[in-house]
Amino acid sequence: MKEFELKYGCNPNQKPAKIYMADGSELPVEILNGRPGYINFLDAFNSWQLVKELKECLGMPAATSFKHVSPTSAAVGVPMSDTLKKACFVDDIEGLDDSPIATAYARARGTDRMSSFGDWVALSDTCDAVTATILKREVSDGIIAPDYTEEALEILKTKKKGNYNIVKIDPDFVPMEQETKQVFGITFEQGRNDYKITPDQLTNIVTANKDLPEEAKRDLIIALITLKYTQSNSVAYAKDGQAIGVGAGQQSRIHCTRLAGNKADFWHLRQADIVINLPFRDDVTRPNRDNAIDVYLGDEYEDILQDGVWQTLFTEKPEPFTKEEQREYLDSISGVSLGSDAFFPFGDNIERAKKSGVSYIAEPGGSVRDDNVIEVCDKYGMVTVFTGMRLFHH
Repeated sequence: MKEFELKYGCNPNQKPAKIYMADGSELPVEILNGRPGYINFLDAFNSWQLVKELKECLGMPAATSFKHVSPTSAAVGVPMSDTLKKACFVDDIEGLDDSPIATAYARARGTDRMSSFGDWVALSDTCDAVTATILKREVSDGIIAPDYTEEALEILKTKKKGNYNIVKIDPDFVPMEQETKQVFGITFEQGRNDYKITPDQLTNIVTANKDLPEEAKRDLIIALITLKYTQSNSVAYAKDGQAIGVGAGQQSRIHCTRLAGNKADFWHLRQADIVINLPFRDDVTRPNRDNAIDVYLGDEYEDILQDGVWQTLFTEKPEPFTKEEQREYLDSISGVSLGSDAFFPFGDNIERAKKSGVSYIAEPGGSVRDDNVIEVCDKYGMVTVFTGMRLFHH
């Protein structure tokens, strides 16, 4: 297949639309089911690069959940605790512990479930039946992977009334070194960002504390590779083999840090006993549970605890999870890693990161205020690495 006609471009009025290879060669993908759109393919090709690089760097199966050309999370196949399985709504999935690729997707999808609603999925490895079973009951637009088992294909083809988008990509495809795009009829050309993120970029430790454990290195790598394919400005918090909060596309870096930090906090709070044990009615759907938990943990929690509302969600009225109780819970968290696609210009980013349990940081460095940033990191005993490489993505 040398070209594929799309229903339309970014919006229904942008016609005609298609994907093709500029040199006339075959596309490196097969459409196994459905009819992916313009934004679907932007998600697919960006997300595929992310998981491919994670697998190559860390040697573990990787998955990501994408929405509007940025990841909501990315993860590798680290086994999940029983608590995390419950928080991610996968505690009833048979065979999960025996499928690293399914575990990676369960983590990625379960990180920021509100943002992952209607996601595009990318897998570094063959999609198996366990992964397909997780996907079958989630709202999702499509998936890209290097291959699929027959059973997985059968399961996925039942989604969206048989129209679920399933794309198979050639794992050995290597794009041209130069890439082009047009804006307002003007052609831009640049070298493709083939910069390889590896543990070698984590050696320039600039803080007094230089103790960087292997698990922290893994999590920093996950954060940095995630950022490489996230709309800038961006920061990412990571822990336990997954990105737990991604702040994308903000003009102000402190707003990125706050946004991602709030998402990371919610990931932690979802695992608190009071949230895990919320007495949902059996007829409350998964998306409605996600929305209820999001409100319950937020400033407007009273909206779902008022009479006439809580009865539609719960079998009994839950007790509030107060801000004081949440703060106490979050204050017990540590060992979180934080990556930034460009330097932190002020120490306020570090102050905010500390509130989300950050102990390890990787950023390019190069700010005129690097000394201030390092000073704040040293105040909290953090380990900070300057990578020397900016990771802007537009």
